[in-house]
Amino acid sequence: MHLLKYQGWWRVSDVMADTIRRFAPPPAGSTLVPIPLGATRLRTRGYNQSAVLADALGRLLGLPVAHRAIRRRRETTTQTALTPEERRANLAGAFEPAGAPPANPVLVDDVFTTGATLAEAALALLGAGAGAVSAVTFARAQRPLADAAAALPSGPPPL
Repeated sequence: MHLLKYQGWWRVSDVMADTIRRFAPPPAGSTLVPIPLGATRLRTRGYNQSAVLADALGRLLGLPVAHRAIRRRRETTTQTALTPEERRANLAGAFEPAGAPPANPVLVDDVFTTGATLAEAALALLGAGAGAVSAVTFARAQRPLADAAAALPSGPPPL
């Protein structure tokens, strides 16, 4: 993931797309909608890893990719060190539709961490009139240790 996201190894997107195809393929008739980057991050990185992944998945499955279905309304700070609550606040209202939504939109992102990005992007599409919005990602981030510890039962382990 890091090679694609930060080092420009676009070719790995073909393997990632094939993994999505095998384990969580979007339904036939879907339109893939990559999560857009902010203009500053796009200029700095030179490409959008979610768009590269959506293009690879679209080629593999013969699905259209709507690169301009949604856009960033404003720049957001990097999410990497934010708590789930901070991520939601950081992304609140960050996306807006760019016209009528495509039929059967499926958001495409690289990593699902808390779901804040996908939720906000879906709200933009739903607000534009989409009946339903689905999503696929290549990876699911591990839950932070504090979240995982809080989910464990308290008390002594069963015998």
